[in-house]
Amino acid sequence: MSSVQTAAVAAATLLGAVIVFQLALAAGAPWGRMAYGGRATQGDGTLSRRHRFASGMAALALTAAMWVVLAAGSVVSQGSVSDSALTITTWVLAVLFVMNTVGNLAGEHPMERWGAGTVAALLAGLCVVLALGS
Repeated sequence: MSSVQTAAVAAATLLGAVIVFQLALAAGAPWGRMAYGGRATQGDGTLSRRHRFASGMAALALTAAMWVVLAAGSVVSQGSVSDSALTITTWVLAVLFVMNTVGNLAGEHPMERWGAGTVAALLAGLCVVLALGS
């Protein structure tokens, strides 16, 4: 396995963990303090209906991002998507994960700040590796 493929698998694994977290939030897990800066938490620890929906949509977007990193790393077929489109999309993901890192580091809950912040920073770096390697 090449270093680019390794980066793709590592990014997909991290994305998979985030997808599971977002799906749990959408399903009503009482982890609302660890997401959205803790501002959307209800009394029982779950997210508001609007934020649960947002977490569900985030899980869908992250699933698409997982395919992008796996395709950019040549782990799965890219189908009819061009190499340049994958490269551009991977750069966009890198920028989005940098922005997400900044947002997570501003969170109040230590898990959001250090856990999610670290995951987002790692995803940003892995996306840069994939964009440069594709």
